[in-house]
Amino acid sequence: MSTLTLATALLCMLASGALFAFSAFVMGALDRLAPEHGLLAMQSINRRAVTRAFMTALFAPAALCVAVAIGDGSAVAIAGAALYLLGPIGTTIAGNVPLNDALARIEPADPQAERLWRDYSRRWTALNHLRTALGIAAAALLVAAGA
Repeated sequence: MSTLTLATALLCMLASGALFAFSAFVMGALDRLAPEHGLLAMQSINRRAVTRAFMTALFAPAALCVAVAIGDGSAVAIAGAALYLLGPIGTTIAGNVPLNDALARIEPADPQAERLWRDYSRRWTALNHLRTALGIAAAALLVAAGA
């Protein structure tokens, strides 16, 4: 296995692991709080997530996926790269971030806050499950491409 392919697969798993934590327990924990507290906690998480470390962990594998797909050229490598670009990257940009932006505009005192939080949590978590699964599948395909 090439060093680039292995590093890319590992970085895809690192990013997917961070996303997995939200699917496995973070969102469930937030949902157990009073809705206004879950809303406030997620607003805080979303503000804090935009750090150099997290953005690098999420987006560096995308650039490496492109390099692996071009360099390897196999159908398996291209499929792995595509899954990462569609899953963790595409779903984040097209789904989770717009939901986060909408959540940022909600005031906990809003009479609709509880309903809005529950809807947000359900939709955001479903998208997170998708991007996590596709990120893990991408890593597995990249490992297979390098084998």
